[in-house]
Parts: sequence; structure tokens; C-alpha cells
Amino acid sequence: MSLLSDPRFAEALSHLADYLGSHLRVSIAALALGLAVSFPLALLARNRPTLRNLLLGIASVVQTVPGLALLALFYPLLLALAALTLRWFGLSFSAFGFLPAVLALALYSMLPVLRNTITGLNGVDPGLIEAAKGVGMTERQALLMVELPLALPVIMAGIRTAAVWVIGTATLSTPIGQTSLGNYIFAGLQTQNWVLVMFGCVAAAVLALAVDQLLAFIELGLRTRSRARVGSGTAAIALMVGASLLPSLGSSPARYAIGAKTFTEQYVLSALISERLQAAGLSATSRAGLGSSVIYEALKNGDIDTYVDYSGTLWANQFHHREQMPRAALLAALQQDLARDKITLLGELGFENAYALVMPRQKATALGIRTVEDLARRSRDMSIAGDYEFFSRPEWAALRDAYGLAFRTQRQMQPDFMYAAVASGEVDVIAGYTSDGLIAKYDLVVLDDPKHAIPPYDAILLVSPKRAEDHSLQDALRPLLGRIDIATMQQANLRASGSDADSSPQAVARWLWSRIAK
Repeated sequence: MSLLSDPRFAEALSHLADYLGSHLRVSIAALALGLAVSFPLALLARNRPTLRNLLLGIASVVQTVPGLALLALFYPLLLALAALTLRWFGLSFSAFGFLPAVLALALYSMLPVLRNTITGLNGVDPGLIEAAKGVGMTERQALLMVELPLALPVIMAGIRTAAVWVIGTATLSTPIGQTSLGNYIFAGLQTQNWVLVMFGCVAAAVLALAVDQLLAFIELGLRTRSRARVGSGTAAIALMVGASLLPSLGSSPARYAIGAKTFTEQYVLSALISERLQAAGLSATSRAGLGSSVIYEALKNGDIDTYVDYSGTLWANQFHHREQMPRAALLAALQQDLARDKITLLGELGFENAYALVMPRQKATALGIRTVEDLARRSRDMSIAGDYEFFSRPEWAALRDAYGLAFRTQRQMQPDFMYAAVASGEVDVIAGYTSDGLIAKYDLVVLDDPKHAIPPYDAILLVSPKRAEDHSLQDALRPLLGRIDIATMQQANLRASGSDADSSPQAVARWLWSRIAK
């Protein structure tokens, strides 16, 4: 089968207008804001060494912060600011998606613009500036007619570098709710759909090259004083931005937004919720790839309407409880915590997806390891891998302290890769998920937790405060409650980890509904 006839390619192509348009809008907005701030600051600081060093130092520090971290930091900062403006002025704004992405990316764009503008202007021959003043030019005229034209190649090089950086880094804005070409990459990595990954990477690269070449065309026009070239290049960028708006202008926005975290099961459940809403005649869109803390705050603030979370995650991470409770008591207490945030716990889906320590069955049998307690006696000679969150979560601290675990090495991996790593002996133990179908695929065993250090992790369906009285939404979702057992969810997750067309979240969601609707 050729790539063009692959259903996964058709699926990727169907999202291109939305993802590319959103990516371009956020990138252009961030670059424009970065230029609007950086260029005047560079003019102000170029002849002031102290201010120049301070600005370049701050911009350099910002550049050392990983792009994903910088994007994630803006979300809680803007949430706090939105709460303050609401309290003081009665006005609020959304801290989800576009705004934090634009602000973070604008900061990321500042260093090359600041540095190249200052370097370009300070590199102009002082004799030429004196000559300009000697023929009667004012300082402003000398700047506009002599210094800036001579410094233009260096300044434009900085702008072009900033544009490429911004477009590339914008792919990381998916976890804070901004739709971008990163949606392809995050979804593809989690579901092992390499067509999506390649599609996202190639689309981002082509966009970066196209914008870079248009900026180069504008630069050539400025250097040759060709208004036609400058106008054509600017018009082409404006046309790209205008075209990116067409998909949103041509369709009405979806009524409901469904959230999903950053692993396969969440993509499947999000697709299942979307399928149920559409079957009820309700339009829905997915906001997938969100971090654990981001997704809860997005629900609380009405940026998404519903999503599936896990009781243990909310209990230990969101509400910071440390006490251990039986499942029913924990769910009852959790419902009270959620009610304080005006979030509705609609019900349980019927399965539990708990963290658990997992290792190859053959190795566990050979070493006589059946429980975490058995593992603790051998852990100093073993290695363990977890997902990107696990070792900073309170569940790990509770497990480690309860059993005295001390591994030789700890590694962090993309979740699906962990299972292949432990099966091949790259690591000895992983922190897996009990509903993951890869446990059976690789013949792994889940170690018992006799001290119950890890809390229950019932999959629960949450509804945002603004949808608390929305009976259409809740009635459409109730058929899912209590209908998905652990064995069915494991099969669904295993299907979603495949590499064929039937492994897409949408296809797996349809299969899952066919099983639970019987």
C-alpha cells in the first residue's frame, strides 16, 4: 500500500487546514509581538552598555529554558493573573491555549532580534554616521536613512532566525491547549502512528522554510529599495495568515471541547466521548495532549467541558491527600473535593488504570519476585523506568518509602517505549499502567502491592462547572458509565498500539463502543 492510499495519511490530511492554520496564527502573532518589543528595546539599549548587557542577559537566560517548560510556566501565571483581574476589575480572560503560547513564543523570539539589531547598528562605520550629520541630517534621519539600511542584512538575519525558532517551538504548545502541528506529533508518538509524526514534522519544516524565504524576499526588497518586492513578500505573508482563518470562518465552532492527557488510553476515551456526543447530535472537538495539571485547571475554568481522569491522580496530585482509604470511601471524599471546585463527578467508567511496578514474567519467576516487597530486597542491583511524571509524583514517594525501594538507576521514557525496554532487558522494572494491553503483549507481570501504597485509580468522567446543568451532554455520556471493564480497556489499548489503519483512536473508539453497547 502506498503512503497516499494509507487511511492514516488521509486522516492526517483531514486535520491539516485546522492544525496548520492554528500553528501559523500563533507563530505570526508571537513573532509580531516579539518584534514589537525587541526592536525598540534594541534601539534604546545599543549605546547604553549596562542596559544592553542586562537585556541580552535576560534574553539569553530565557533561551536556555526548554521550550516546553517555558510554555507550561505561562499557564499557571496567566491563571493567577486572570483570577486577580476578575477579583479587582470584574474582568477575566482565558489562560488556556492561544494567549500563553503567544507570550511564551514571543519571549523565545527576542534574543536573535535584540542581538542582531544591536550588533548590526553598532557595526556601522562611525565615519559614515559623522558624514551624515555633517550634511545636516538629524540623529533620527541618520538612523533611518544610513544606519538601519546598512544594518539591515544583520537585523533580518535575526528576524529570520527568530521566525524559524518560533515556528519550530510552536509544535510544543499542544500540552497547554493550543492547536498546532504538534498535535500530529504528540498524538503520533503516543499511539505509535509514525505517519502522523512524520506528517507533523514535515509540515512544520515546510512552513518554517516558506516563512524564512518570504522574509528573505522582503529583505532583498528593502536592500534594493524595491517596493514591489517588499509589498509582494508582505502580501504573501498576509495571504498565508488570511488563508489560515478560512477554516474557522467557514464552519461553526464545536459546542463541546473534550480534553485528553498525553497517553494512548486518553486519546481512545476522548474519541469515544466525541463519538457518543456526535451520535446524540452534539458537535464536539478534542483538545488532546494536555498535561495532568493543565487539563484539570482547563476543566475548572470552562476551557474544556469534559474528560476522563483517575481517582488516585486527583486524590494524590491535585488535592495533595496522603492518607490511604478504601475505594468507595476515597471516591466519596473525592466527590466532595471536586464539588468545592463546582466540578461534577458524573460517574465511574468501570475499570481502574493504576500505576503498578511491572517486570518480565520470566525474570520475576526466576528471581522469586511476586510483590513489591520481594522486589525491594533486590532493587539496589536493578534499574527502573517510568513515564515523564512518575518519579516526581507523590505515588512514587509513597511506594519508595513504604517498601524502602532504592534502584541502581532511574530512567524516564515515553510510556509506550517503556514496555519494549523492559521486555528487551534495557531496564529491569517499569512503572506501568494496569489497563495497558502491552502488559499481555510482552508477557509482563504486575507486582502486588501488599501495603497498598498506591491509591485506587478508578477511571471517572468529569464535567466542567459551566456544564453542571447541561442535561444533553450528561445524558449522552451516561451510557458509558460502568460499562468498560479492565479486560475490554486492555484490548482497546492494545489495538491502539498497533500500526495499521484500525489502530487510530477513532477506529478503536468505534470498536470499544461496539463491545460495551451489547
